[in-house]
Amino acid sequence: MNTLTRLFQLGLPSRRLPHWGDAVIFFLLAAFLYLGLRVGLGSPEVIKGPEISLSPQVLPYYAGLSVRRMAAAYVLSMIFTFVYGTLAANYPQARKILLPLLDVLQSVPILSFLPVVLLSLSAIFPLRLAVELASIILIFTSQVWNLTFAWYQSLTTIPRDLQEAATVFRFGAWQRFKTLELPFAAITLIWNSMMSWAGGWFFLMAAEIFTAGERDFRLAGLGAYLQEAANQGDTGAIFWGLGTLVLTIVALDQLVWRPLVAWSDRFKLQLVEGESEPTSWFFEAVRGSWLANSVVRLLRPVACWLDDWLARRFPWRDPEARAKARASWILYLLGALASPWLLYEGYQAGLMLSRISFVQWKLIALAVGATMLRVAGALAIALAWTLPLGVAIGTNRKLATWLQPVVQIAASVPATALFPVVLLVALSLPGGLNAAAILLMLLGTQWYLLFNIIAGASAIPQDLRYTAALLQLSRWQRWRTLILPALMPYLVTGAITASGGAWNASIVAEYVRFGGETLQIRGIGAQIAAATAAGDYPLLLAATLSMIIVVSTINRLVWRRLYQLAEEKYHLD
Repeated sequence: MNTLTRLFQLGLPSRRLPHWGDAVIFFLLAAFLYLGLRVGLGSPEVIKGPEISLSPQVLPYYAGLSVRRMAAAYVLSMIFTFVYGTLAANYPQARKILLPLLDVLQSVPILSFLPVVLLSLSAIFPLRLAVELASIILIFTSQVWNLTFAWYQSLTTIPRDLQEAATVFRFGAWQRFKTLELPFAAITLIWNSMMSWAGGWFFLMAAEIFTAGERDFRLAGLGAYLQEAANQGDTGAIFWGLGTLVLTIVALDQLVWRPLVAWSDRFKLQLVEGESEPTSWFFEAVRGSWLANSVVRLLRPVACWLDDWLARRFPWRDPEARAKARASWILYLLGALASPWLLYEGYQAGLMLSRISFVQWKLIALAVGATMLRVAGALAIALAWTLPLGVAIGTNRKLATWLQPVVQIAASVPATALFPVVLLVALSLPGGLNAAAILLMLLGTQWYLLFNIIAGASAIPQDLRYTAALLQLSRWQRWRTLILPALMPYLVTGAITASGGAWNASIVAEYVRFGGETLQIRGIGAQIAAATAAGDYPLLLAATLSMIIVVSTINRLVWRRLYQLAEEKYHLD
């Protein structure tokens, strides 16, 4: 039986008798059928264009719409991750361009280009379709970067003996992907997927409530429901909306993420069994379901055929010759196609930047420095508490069972909902708005580190833990010789995405409207927000480019070197 078939089976045992899992499967099928009928037939009676109803009866429909947008963005993110990360990891020539480009892309303030994307799409597609596509693109840009970095980190830290074995057995691209790369990266991809969904909820809310002047681009969904409830001061509707959001997150944890965590435990690199494996009631229900086994048996021929077709479509090729032959002409072709457009746009940008005075450039430099200090402070605070908690969750299954859904709920609650509370508390502190800005940036930073640390701790082989226990290492020795080296690749991945999140969060942390007043402090985020509000496009361009250049430089001088250190020294060999 080939590997794809084994992966597809998910460890399902052979059963002929009905199982309690069948009841769960039938219940979910009925629920999804009802939701489909509600979306297809019932929605026009409740929703009329951009008008948002606050009736609790529409919340299942709104939750379905929001999850659908999140799922579409996630699928798009995974496709981008596999293609982009694989090219960056396997093609040295492409890596020189793709990694710096990835640094630039993840440092671009996401909320600043939503109007551009939306107005561009509305000129091509019907308005409602354009708004839906724009929301999916916005969520995609919030989900994809940490997934791509995690996939790249996994590909570059695969143990050398496994890479050599794949070369000796002449695995083609598809065989290498299904038997080596995807299993090795499964744990970190699943935990980063949780983080992507948690971060995606924030930008989903922003996309669903977007308005531009007299143009109303709102979308029916949980975000629009919560905003409408807040605008009308309907406390009951706010609680109904937040309750639905929490229930949705818990349902996704129980039906998707916890089963995936339990399934991915088989891919941990270890020579002995773990003390306690992760469990999932839904995963056990699917494994024991006669209906699920029957579906797998029906689809097995299709899986075998697809596996054979992909193996023939992507046969073995010499890695060195492939890298030299393909990467070169692809890069030349892309460069030739993009050069005229880049030259024209660069010329137009230069004309706009020429309007910025020396004094303004000096203020931008000072603002960048101020924001950099806040980003460093937020990262230091985040690392101080996420490192011990992440290791505890990743190494203690009982603790993970209780804290995993709590962490997901906390990470998924939109940070904007907490801004008023944070401001009320922080403005009374000695630091004032500076302290509030750091706390707000922390809300957009800490979860990237936490989820990556949990993934790294979960991937530590059990035999290495037993060895550390047999050697009677002290707690500090265990951290210095086992835990920190094993976490190094994951820490770098979490830090680089957390850094980008903190820089993006500076736009809303350094320039806020509260109590009918506009509060701002010196920072590049405040300059971007103020330039946007004033319509000062030259200053907006100069500030945005300055942020991109600084973030990319930091990534190149700091995080990229740490990536290289992790690739060379911290392999599980």
